[in-house]
Amino acid sequence: MNTYNQRWDLDSIFPGGSESKELRNYVQETERLLERLDKEVVDFQLPSYQSGIGTMMEVVDLLQSVTKRIREIGAFVSCLTAQNVKDVKAKEWLAKRSQLGAQYGNILTKLDQKFIQVDEDSWSRLLQQEMVAPIAFVLDERRGRAKEKLPLEQESLINDLSVDGYHSWGQMYNSMVGKMTIDFQGKELSVGQASNKLSSSNREVRKEVAGKLKEAWRGQSDLFTETINHLAGFRLQTYKHRGWKNVLKEPLDFNRMSGKTLDAMWTAITKHKDTYKTYLQRKADLLGLDKLSMYDVGAPLEETEQTMSYDEGAAFIVEQFRKFSPKMADFAKMAFENRWIEAEDRSGKRPGGFCTSFPDSKQTRIFMTYSGTASNVATLAHELGHAYHQHVMNDLPILNQGYAMNVAETASTFAEMIVADAAVKNAKTEAEKLSLLEDKVQRSVAFFMNIHARFLFEIRFYEERKQGMVPTDRLNEMMVDAQKEAYQEALGEYDPYFWASKLHFHITGVPFYNFPYTFGYLFSLGIYAKAAKEGKGFEDKYSSLLQDTGKMRVEDLAMKHLGVDLEEEEFWEDAFKLCTADVEEFLSLTEAAASN
Repeated sequence: MNTYNQRWDLDSIFPGGSESKELRNYVQETERLLERLDKEVVDFQLPSYQSGIGTMMEVVDLLQSVTKRIREIGAFVSCLTAQNVKDVKAKEWLAKRSQLGAQYGNILTKLDQKFIQVDEDSWSRLLQQEMVAPIAFVLDERRGRAKEKLPLEQESLINDLSVDGYHSWGQMYNSMVGKMTIDFQGKELSVGQASNKLSSSNREVRKEVAGKLKEAWRGQSDLFTETINHLAGFRLQTYKHRGWKNVLKEPLDFNRMSGKTLDAMWTAITKHKDTYKTYLQRKADLLGLDKLSMYDVGAPLEETEQTMSYDEGAAFIVEQFRKFSPKMADFAKMAFENRWIEAEDRSGKRPGGFCTSFPDSKQTRIFMTYSGTASNVATLAHELGHAYHQHVMNDLPILNQGYAMNVAETASTFAEMIVADAAVKNAKTEAEKLSLLEDKVQRSVAFFMNIHARFLFEIRFYEERKQGMVPTDRLNEMMVDAQKEAYQEALGEYDPYFWASKLHFHITGVPFYNFPYTFGYLFSLGIYAKAAKEGKGFEDKYSSLLQDTGKMRVEDLAMKHLGVDLEEEEFWEDAFKLCTADVEEFLSLTEAAASN
């Protein structure tokens, strides 16, 4: 078996980390290209679809070059700040990234305003031109969204003010969390390390860690109340001036989906949660509890939990990917061998996991903290799914690589499902099978209940925030109410500070960083069912679907590749039933044990 290094290699992109001369030179060149692009956009005129086509493509080609570089810089800075939260120089680069992002955003706003000035007939004919057609969807989307925004000067002002306003609140949150430590049994743990212990088989350990985490979040809650309120306030003021009354407009546009699709998904899920409520009670019975607490939901059933070393986990993932897609397996193997993954369990790292793309280098990097649990293996597969998604997009125009979060989560969840199903099937004992099956069900609970609680909380928080600052006690109350509704009162103890501890509520990229996970999970089930029927012959079709994710709305994507209507509850109910099969098997296997 291979022995893989658990620390990623960033030097192959920019050697020297946050002190990299190559990074500094790359940024300086990007700044020069931004100035050139800005000038060309200002000078750019497109009076008709014929006279300006050549000039337009020159501008678009330069835009694509700059876009690659902006994303390359952003990805590298994300890696620097994640691997070492105490890297002061990396925080300086974070500020530079925000500055470049604002400058880039202002240029895009100017270009969008140019597009608006073109009459509808000329614009329609322009998009049909051979040079423009491959990126027509993205250009037309930009033009449509620009019509719904403020005039150029005001949008530029918003972009500029967001650097030291909006984005800085998100950065402040990350800095505060990075400095937090949890004292556990004489050791100073990062938030990420402490959170990993919530999956311990020992309830006393889980309870102690949960209590210490709760105290830590409570201790910082006044400041986190500031960050979440000011982030929401900035957004709401922006929406008000643009005339947007629906707080879901931005996330729905970002995810290229309709409100009708979102409503159909949550309605179908809410209708059929009873099976999961039964599961939660069954798990409580098996653990000898009246009801589960929030920190019990992710707990293993067995006192002795099997673990996989990093090398074993890597080998298992590659093996299972190969049964579905040799290309996917070869890609994962390459990622392990080339050290594209930061998995080491050490202090000083930020919590959580992510995959980020380097479009100029045509590489990706995965970040997580691996401790050998079944959930860790699933997370690793999940992030490799993200990485493979980007891999099949690498040769497309960069403007067509901008796929939304909901379809990004489709690819990752699909990869995770391949590995989770295989783990259950390969179980050597009945106890191991039950443990792995339960781990699969846990993920369904996360998507259908935990994510739903986040969505309900955020919807209600934004409505209250319109009236003014929402205090800490009210945030706690709203969080518990949302959890009770989402979990259907199935738990005995909830997590009032979840709004503070969950990074997703403080991300500035887009609000409502929640429902796309559930969408991706259920949508991937539809793909998975089709793949199971077609076998390896589905490999190329899957790649084609992923390649379309950057240039289609999800409703059109689903109709083209799966022949389903996402705005109807039927698709979501059918997908949901695939999940409940796991729950029903779990209930059947544990019926005798629960009655003893």
